[in-house]
Amino acid sequence: MQKRDKQKWLGVLLVLLLVLGSTTTFFQQLTHFPVELRLMKGQLKQFRLDMPVSATANLSNPDVIRVNGLSKPMVAIDLSRPFTVSTQTIGHTLLTLKLFDTVPIKQVKVRVLPDIRVIPGGQSIGVKLKSSGVLVVGYHLIKNNKINGSPAEKADIRIGDYLTKINGKPIVHVEEVGKAVQEAGKSQKPLMIHLVRRGEEKQVQLSPIFDEKDQAYRLGLYIRDSAAGVGTLTFYDPNKKVYGALGHVITDMDTGQAIRVGDGKILYSNVTSIQKGESGEPGEKRAIFFHEDHVLGNITKNTSFGIFGKMASVPGNGLYSQPVPIALAEQVKEGPAKILTVVEGQKVEAFDIMISHVMKQKFPATKGIIIKITDPRLLEKTGGIVQGMSGSPIIQDGKLVGAVTHVFVNDPTAGYGTFIEWMLQDAGVIQQTADLTKDPLFYGKKCNKEGTHKFMSKG
Repeated sequence: MQKRDKQKWLGVLLVLLLVLGSTTTFFQQLTHFPVELRLMKGQLKQFRLDMPVSATANLSNPDVIRVNGLSKPMVAIDLSRPFTVSTQTIGHTLLTLKLFDTVPIKQVKVRVLPDIRVIPGGQSIGVKLKSSGVLVVGYHLIKNNKINGSPAEKADIRIGDYLTKINGKPIVHVEEVGKAVQEAGKSQKPLMIHLVRRGEEKQVQLSPIFDEKDQAYRLGLYIRDSAAGVGTLTFYDPNKKVYGALGHVITDMDTGQAIRVGDGKILYSNVTSIQKGESGEPGEKRAIFFHEDHVLGNITKNTSFGIFGKMASVPGNGLYSQPVPIALAEQVKEGPAKILTVVEGQKVEAFDIMISHVMKQKFPATKGIIIKITDPRLLEKTGGIVQGMSGSPIIQDGKLVGAVTHVFVNDPTAGYGTFIEWMLQDAGVIQQTADLTKDPLFYGKKCNKEGTHKFMSKG
């Protein structure tokens, strides 16, 4: 009985110590001490624990970082004072804080990345994208004495399928399909159609039917091979000669499906007017393409985070001619920032915004930042975020931190942004986060990417 009472009082004492300890500055600082830390080469990070004891900082790889300016496997530190971690070389190390050289109180996985700098954009661009194959966007109903409907639908060709070959011949343009259909109809020979559906290949045999109304042979399909629209350049990397733009995927306006890139180019665009955004009715930039013989760059990727490709040099009219540092996802903070965009002609301007919320994302997801337009000039001109503004760079504390992606339909003054880190990954500027799974110090699951809104498309 006496032993049980002692255990009871010991338990109560431990709970009291835990409650009292949780209110101390040290306990709170220890709780917020990072488990993983990423730094760019050349960066320095300061920490403090306000604990009146000495400790040792143990490094598994002292070539990667310095502690208080010292590059040694063990560094003595006074926890009553702030201590610093500075970078030396690209790589990773394990930092362990120990009391009395034996009791570990904190372990941090530290990774040093290259010092990445890119030129922020903001220029209005025209986008012309050719799909890889011909996209099925609808069914055309044929009426005659043989059929009342779509022969293609009955042959299991579905909306969203890409027609890539007919009788073994690659298909690039809509006109090529029409020509093959007329030839097959006149010769009364079926077509062997090769298609791609959600990444899987399939073959379908189909005979064209004569449409008495149109006086031509038809498959009973509506198809499209291209999309066009206006967006904003986000960044240009002068070292790799690559760019990123839009901040969201280009989808077909009828199917809502991401367009598979076959070919494409970005051009100069001139903003002629603005349709102001209102609650429930997003606005848009009205712009024209010009100097179409002067291609700014090609399009090689269309991902959840935008379009990417090669570009020989940075286009003119920007506010920046020299590269600026970028911020990693965890370095973006709530507070004032600016976006770069065009609201008239080709002039890039900086406008005030507020980053009102930052989501914690260890792996790519499209909606990472919530922003609020605060600049009176931009609110007067556009009402907030409008279509065509997607891709506008977000600048905070002299760093490129993200890009505008979506507007809140019920509040055009606010919207989402994506972290620039994810765009740089898709551009090939930063090593893919998924590669960290090969590193025993860095691991985790990759999250699915979120969907994005449609891009104007036309065939």
